[in-house]
Amino acid sequence: MLKARREQLGLSTHKLAKLAEIDQATVVRFEAGSILAPHPDKLSRVAKALSLSGADVYALADYLVPTDLPSLKPYLMAKYSRLLDEDINKIEELVARLAKKRGFSLVDTETG
Repeated sequence: MLKARREQLGLSTHKLAKLAEIDQATVVRFEAGSILAPHPDKLSRVAKALSLSGADVYALADYLVPTDLPSLKPYLMAKYSRLLDEDINKIEELVARLAKKRGFSLVDTETG
C-alpha cells in the first residue's frame, strides 16, 4: 500500500525519505514489509508525507490506534494477508454498495 501510494504521488523513495525525515533504506524496508516492529513515529511521518490515515498505516504494521479505526483495505490487508488485491477490491466494492443501500457513504475510509 505504501509503495502504491508513493508511486501514485510520483515520489521516489529518496524524496519520500526526505519528506518523512527518515533514511531511504527505511522507506524501502517499510514498503517491503521487512521491519517487524517499525517505530511508530516514523510510520506517522510516512503516513503524513503520503497523505494517508495514520490509523491505516498503523494497521498495516499491526499496531492498534485507540482513537481511530483503520479503513477497510488496510484492515483486510493486515488481518488477512493471504487475500489478493483483487479480492480486497471486490470486498471494498461490496461494502460500498451495501453502505449506499443503507444510506451512507464510505468516502472517509477511501484514503489509499
